[in-house]
Amino acid sequence: MLRTTASRVLDDNDRDEVLALLDADPVANVFVASRVRSVGLNPARLGGQMWGFGSRGTLTSLCYSGANLVPVNAGPEAVHAFADRARRQGRRCSSVVGPIDAVELLWERLEPHWGPARAVRWAQPVMATSAYSPIPYDPLVRRVRMEDFETVLPACVAMFTEEVGVSPEAGDGGALYRSRVAELIRIGRSYARIDDGTVVFKAEIGAVTPLACQIQGVWVHPDLRGRGHAAAGMAAVVRQALDCFAPTVTLYVNDYNAPARAAYRRAGFKEVDTFMSVLF
Repeated sequence: MLRTTASRVLDDNDRDEVLALLDADPVANVFVASRVRSVGLNPARLGGQMWGFGSRGTLTSLCYSGANLVPVNAGPEAVHAFADRARRQGRRCSSVVGPIDAVELLWERLEPHWGPARAVRWAQPVMATSAYSPIPYDPLVRRVRMEDFETVLPACVAMFTEEVGVSPEAGDGGALYRSRVAELIRIGRSYARIDDGTVVFKAEIGAVTPLACQIQGVWVHPDLRGRGHAAAGMAAVVRQALDCFAPTVTLYVNDYNAPARAAYRRAGFKEVDTFMSVLF
C-alpha cells in the first residue's frame, strides 16, 4: 500500500492558498472555486469540508467533501489520502465527480466500502469557449423571471430525471430542488425560451467565478428536438454569460450524448478535458 501524508480539514485561514490552487485551472475547478468564493471554507457555510493535502504554504491538492466529492489537482498520493479520509468518514455525498484520472483512482479505493454505485459515467468531455458562438443565437431565449417559475420547474425536473436517472422530487418531495431552481432565477442565472407556455429550451449558469462560469441543466422539449434549438439556445446563453459573468464559459457532457456534443460544438465549444462521475 502506498504510504501517504494525511489530509487535513481546511478553514478560512487557508482561503488565499486554496483560491490560488483553484484558479490555476479555472475551467476544471469552477464549481469548487465558486463555492469557496461565495461562502469561504467554514464547514457550516460551505455545506461540507474542504480537505487539503500538504502543509500550510505547500498545499498541492484539495478535495471538496459536501453534496459531491470533488478532487482538485490530486495526484495518486493525494487521492489515496483523500480516499482514506472519505472511507473513515463514510459516504455523505450523492456523487464523486472531477478529472477522470483522480476520480477513477478515488473510486477504485472507495468502491469496496461505498459500492455499488447507481451509475458510473466513465467519460464526460469538458467543453469551453471564450468567444461568441459562430452561429446565430436564438433571440427568444431570455432570463427567466420569478413569474415563470411554475412553467419552468417541470422542465427542470424532466431534465434532472433524464440526466441523472432519478427524480429530484424523491426524498424531500423536491423542496431542496425547488429552492435551488428558484434561487438561480432570482439571481438572474436561469435562461429559457418559452413559447405560449411551453418551455422550448432552457439552461442555467450554475457556478460563477471571475475567471469562468459553468452552464448546466441544458434541455430541449422532447417534441422539439432535432430542430437546432439546442445550438441556437446555447449561443444565446454563451453570449449572456460572456457579457455578464465571466470570460470563459464551460460545461461537461456525457460522452455518449452525441446530439448534445454536436450542438455544443456548433455553438463554439471545444473539448478541453475529461471528467468522470460516480452517482449514488
